[in-house]
Amino acid sequence: MLEPAEWAAAGIPLLRNPREVVSGLHARHPLGPATAVVAVLDPDERLRASASFTSRRSPADGWMFRNALLSQLRRVIPHDLRRRTPVRTAVLLYCREGDARWTQEDGAWMWGLRDACTLHGLRCGAYITLTRDGWQVLGEDRGGRRPNAASAPEPFATAEAPPPPHRTGGVASDVLRRAAAR
Repeated sequence: MLEPAEWAAAGIPLLRNPREVVSGLHARHPLGPATAVVAVLDPDERLRASASFTSRRSPADGWMFRNALLSQLRRVIPHDLRRRTPVRTAVLLYCREGDARWTQEDGAWMWGLRDACTLHGLRCGAYITLTRDGWQVLGEDRGGRRPNAASAPEPFATAEAPPPPHRTGGVASDVLRRAAAR
């Protein structure tokens, strides 16, 4: 488990536009209590892959959270272990009950995210909580009221191309999808 001061001192890169990241993940994934969304961003903070899953209600255990995150990362994007320095960044959005203040469960998720990133060759990025009160980037004191855990997803309102489709199974499912399209 990591304490908020340890997380803030770890040199986690700041998101240029956290509201855009949170809104994009909120629109892509159905969020409810105990739902985690791990997302991989490229150097320009564009979403490259994401996966959502529900964590089991149990005592906060960073090892279990790390394994769950690593499993999801392996499903949606190849590792970057051959690179000298990480290029892509993983962020975690966790939807939970309660207020936006740090909890021991958050500390376990932070530890799990940091370790999963190391094992997958990614930079460790922001840890964001989503509650009924809004969203909060822990360790940065940045947050907002919308979106929140109770709000409906907003449609994508960007001038850019529509978001990439969800990746649900990694390389093997891409091959099967292309074969089925022929």
